[in-house]
Amino acid sequence: MPRTALLVSGALLAALLPLAAAHAADDPAPATVDRFEGEVPFASQPADGIFTWGSDTDDPPALHLTDRADAPEGAKVLTGTYDISGYGGFTHDFAADRPAHDWSAHQGIRFWWEGRDDGRKIAFEIKDGGANGEASELWTTSFTDDFTGWKRIEIPFTDFVYRTDYQPVGGIDHVLGLTGMWGYAVTLPAGTKGDFAMDDVELYGRADQSLRASVSTDAPVYPVSQGGTARVTVTLATTGDRPVDDPVTVTYTTGGGTATAGRDYSPVSGTLTFPAGTASGASRTIEVPTRRVRAAASAKTIPLKLTVTGARAPAETPQIVVDAHGLPYLNAELPVRRRVADLLSRMSPEEKAGQMTQAERGAVGSGGDIAAYDLGSLLSGGGSTPTPNTPEAWARMIDGFQLRARATRFQIPLIYGVDAVHGHNNLAGATIMPHNIGIGAGRDPQLAEKTGAVTAAEVRATGIPWDFAPCLCVSRDERWGRSYESFGEDPALVQSMETVIQGLQGRADGRDLSRDDKVLATAKHFAGDGGTEYGSSTTGTYTIDQGVTKVTRRQLEDIHLAPYATAVRRGVGTVMPSYSSLDIAGDGRGAVKMHARGDMIDGVLKDRMGFDGFVISDWNAIDQLPGDYAAHVRTAVDAGVDMMMVPYSYKDFSSTLVDEVKAGRISERRIDDAVSRILTRKFELGLFEHPWADTSGAAAIGSPAHRAVARRAAAESQVLLKNSGGLLPLRKSEKVYVAGSDADDLGNQTGGWTLTWQGASGTHTRGTTILQGMREAGGDVTYSKDASAPTDGYDVGVVVVGETPYAEGVGDVGNGHSLQLSAADRAAVDKVCAAMKCAVLIVSGRPQLIGDRLGGIDALVASWLPGTEGEGVADVLYGTRPFTGQLPVTWPRSESQLPINVGDASYDPQFPYGWGLTTLTGVPRGGTATLHALAVAAAAAERKGAGRAGRALVAKARLLVQQKAGERMTEAVAKPFADADHLLLTGRYGKAVEKLIEAYRAV
Repeated sequence: MPRTALLVSGALLAALLPLAAAHAADDPAPATVDRFEGEVPFASQPADGIFTWGSDTDDPPALHLTDRADAPEGAKVLTGTYDISGYGGFTHDFAADRPAHDWSAHQGIRFWWEGRDDGRKIAFEIKDGGANGEASELWTTSFTDDFTGWKRIEIPFTDFVYRTDYQPVGGIDHVLGLTGMWGYAVTLPAGTKGDFAMDDVELYGRADQSLRASVSTDAPVYPVSQGGTARVTVTLATTGDRPVDDPVTVTYTTGGGTATAGRDYSPVSGTLTFPAGTASGASRTIEVPTRRVRAAASAKTIPLKLTVTGARAPAETPQIVVDAHGLPYLNAELPVRRRVADLLSRMSPEEKAGQMTQAERGAVGSGGDIAAYDLGSLLSGGGSTPTPNTPEAWARMIDGFQLRARATRFQIPLIYGVDAVHGHNNLAGATIMPHNIGIGAGRDPQLAEKTGAVTAAEVRATGIPWDFAPCLCVSRDERWGRSYESFGEDPALVQSMETVIQGLQGRADGRDLSRDDKVLATAKHFAGDGGTEYGSSTTGTYTIDQGVTKVTRRQLEDIHLAPYATAVRRGVGTVMPSYSSLDIAGDGRGAVKMHARGDMIDGVLKDRMGFDGFVISDWNAIDQLPGDYAAHVRTAVDAGVDMMMVPYSYKDFSSTLVDEVKAGRISERRIDDAVSRILTRKFELGLFEHPWADTSGAAAIGSPAHRAVARRAAAESQVLLKNSGGLLPLRKSEKVYVAGSDADDLGNQTGGWTLTWQGASGTHTRGTTILQGMREAGGDVTYSKDASAPTDGYDVGVVVVGETPYAEGVGDVGNGHSLQLSAADRAAVDKVCAAMKCAVLIVSGRPQLIGDRLGGIDALVASWLPGTEGEGVADVLYGTRPFTGQLPVTWPRSESQLPINVGDASYDPQFPYGWGLTTLTGVPRGGTATLHALAVAAAAAERKGAGRAGRALVAKARLLVQQKAGERMTEAVAKPFADADHLLLTGRYGKAVEKLIEAYRAV
């Protein structure tokens, strides 16, 4: 209901002031925070001042101190205009070189706000404790602009809650102390233009005990085995940590719930008293004994009702839960299929629907809805992290959610999922691997498996058993913003890298899933997401992501489905369909969203390929299906999607699914199939026996051993495209001039999906930049980011340039991105390479068009997105390791050639698929005769099934061709060269060498 608008004039204010003073005669005088008369400047730390901020250069508001005749206080008010696309607002930080302010004597904070009656929500936060305003703990609340004219907004301190999405220092003590305050901040609404006016921020009222004292319990749920005693700790806390002035009483009684008093437990009641003078933090314990019952039973709940006098009561009633016992599904000695069948037979339609529902952690708050809706799964979207973002905090958070699931009838554990797509990339301090495009460049299946194993160990050590990885897309157009999530453009290359599934899950039969260093893997995005046609996307401003893949049936099978057949053979536990649509020539259906394609999900994946795991939708993907919401649910479920990722609409999904089943529009048999698949994986993961986080491996997160794997992966991912005069490797005696935007930027070299969905430039996690790696390697290095420093006196220049982070369709070419280097990067390359011999490293998720500058560059390296271990790049630059990487995608001459891929009828790239020069490796002597001998030997190795020998023989032939071709790349050379690499990956070693002979002759 809208608040009544309060229009204020100066005369009215004068009349109201005596009344206000009389009403609050026993309150402390209001304490001014801001009058906006000019005494507080527009300035930032360490000075006392007001400053703006925003997610990009356009988002900070414009602020002014404006003379207003209707100013509620004084002559001036703070006014501002804004047009915020991401986030933006302003802050008043108190001077950091003076003591913090003490607000603990007051009831709250208030200010005048000029309403626009636009219904927008304005967030207001205060800064508590810490070293200064930018290193404090943030507490937040909001108010709605649903009034017109000036209105005084009063916010008691009890309305503020700890901010969970961002804390500048990771949080301090999670207690609003009010004795060390550093100011406030206002977050303005995003999405449309607006203006505001604000005046007279002040503290008001007296902090009476009922507002500053609170009673809490140490947990919301207390599981206990039958016959055990639950112990509930009740704690008294006060803002400012001061003793209470008056007594606080807590009356408690058991009753209600599903447990029966006298049979399942002994009822208790009584009163706890915290006398006047009791210190903040004092606690008392209530014991609730349960009774042993011989009959098997599901879990029973016992609410403990608390009535508090003299303080605020807990936000919710704590529950004691007598654990389920004696039921067959709880017997770990039984086969999984029998446990699943027993549990399924006991579940209600609502409980089954809950198992098929996945919500975002940020949507469920403290987790009460987990039991209320019998939720089966939660996830963290990109950047959705606990505060502080530490392994311990992740484990505590997930254990807290699992605790909520113990209050459900059958105590089915949650399965928590996260996008750990190149290491545990949401966790600060985790080991960040190269993105998949770099792993594909490494051509090392054993190393790919090791990167998966490190990722799994770090993810599971934080309590997470499920990873939405790997991406098995076959990237066919580098304009796609997700192209770096692909191992490459050749399905054979993608298949060879699927050893990562074993790294994540262990053995294909699933027997390792319950280990504390393995996670359930997800093959995504089924199928064809890498083949979408440029310009076909209908999602916002995307140009190619979530578009339409147009293929023949043969192309679909050979290119886009082949990696999933391999994944199924490797035992992958879950599969995620793509947002994209599939248009199969000749089937008469046109473009159909993958989440609606039962012919592909049920027909191909489950029936033909024999996939026995479960299918999880992509984020809100069912919302893109045609029809009303009920149609969305029916279509996706009937197509074979078993669990829906409905981050913030989980209530609507669950209730709609139940309604559709009860109405007979979705069959119970289909629901039982979906839930059986989900429960099977939960049993295999050992979650029923061990739902809690096993943090025994947490000490290894970001460890030297794990980083050594990432360092090797970074080194192997480097592709040497050109090396005139043998410029690389560098000698440590050489004086090296380093420049470029990506030389010393950890965020740029880790790319998207790092701490946040889109990633960010700058230092946001632990790692080593390429520049730091070069220095640690012992190089004589001088650094000038923009190449503005003098260039005289150097032996060689290294210019590290490339892209800034992006993810998904945000990174599509044409959506604010291109395949061209920035103007600053081009200038740095031109200046350094004109002054000295130079090597250019391109840090990017896809090829960059650099052909117009290639003649002036002595050495060119595709560095991809190497992750946190920049030493790996330095290892190959300085010759500690050889360059061995090969192009996982074709490097085009121009954007007009796109899409261009190995196997195309017309194929004339700058560098062909599979190209990659080497260092520290001798090239075989000889010419055509040597190649023919290698072909004969390779064919023999193929017949014998000697894969290692066959690959080595093809590699020798490739080195011969590359040495002769040099920079004389033509279509006649490029096409058979690229074809040879595909043949190599499919085990046809003799044919691969024959193609290389064809390329050799064409030079």
